[in-house]
Amino acid sequence: QVQLEESGGGLVQAGSSLTLSCAASGRALGSYAFGWLRAFPRTGRELLAAIDWNGGNIYVKDSVEGRFTISRDVTTNTVELQMNSLRPEDTAVYYCVADRLASGQSMGRNPRLDVWGHGTQVTVSS
Repeated sequence: QVQLEESGGGLVQAGSSLTLSCAASGRALGSYAFGWLRAFPRTGRELLAAIDWNGGNIYVKDSVEGRFTISRDVTTNTVELQMNSLRPEDTAVYYCVADRLASGQSMGRNPRLDVWGHGTQVTVSS
């Protein structure tokens, strides 16, 4: 089983950039796709981006494409979400998630969300 731990959340001003990091541990990381999902208190959740461990198959949600970038570093076993031009509506709890035997695109189309981290709060002030 894979374990995920997020870091990097916080309070920022609108227009700022923030990078979230997910430390992945466990066996067979290469058989997972990893993603970032955010949850809003009343309006649900959305998968923002996903990437396979090889890094060659990436999904990014249309509404954040151009502002958010997902990447992974196999030397440190981390998956990062670089977020630029942050807006107050980006305020949410951000979770690192993983799906076994998935690609970035397949996870983006039909996420199972097999593994979750504990989440990190991102708050964007206006």
